[in-house]
Amino acid sequence: MKPYLIAVFMGAFAAVAYAQSNPTGASLLETRIASETDLSEFKWIKRPVIIFADSAHDPAFVEQMEFLRAEAEQLAVRDVVVIVDTDPDARSAIRLRMRPRGFMLTLMGKDGNVKLRKPFPWDVREITRSIDKMSIRQREIRDNKQETGG
Repeated sequence: MKPYLIAVFMGAFAAVAYAQSNPTGASLLETRIASETDLSEFKWIKRPVIIFADSAHDPAFVEQMEFLRAEAEQLAVRDVVVIVDTDPDARSAIRLRMRPRGFMLTLMGKDGNVKLRKPFPWDVREITRSIDKMSIRQREIRDNKQETGG
């Protein structure tokens, strides 16, 4: 009985410690500001998810960021970097290239091409499904299976 109780307490302690150190998974979510970011640095390395809004207080923007933070680990596995642009007056190079009107979510592939645009928040499950259908992601999954022997 004692080993069982010790295991239960150790598991509970580990869960509490993890929750305190990573309350929302935010540390896994690599986030950049559009005006300080060049998309070319991610080509063949990361999949940019770009979130545009006319203000950081836009309810759609707030909801989208909550979705992303809640499932940050799923995005990290898929090499996602989140780029945020909530200042239309700054006229970042990314904003000028994408030309959003109000809120917009843009998913780019590792090849640097736009794969998806949405004018409303999308949850991480929908985003990861779109990523998992990409040919480069399919290759990554196959390569990972071969490396792990699965």
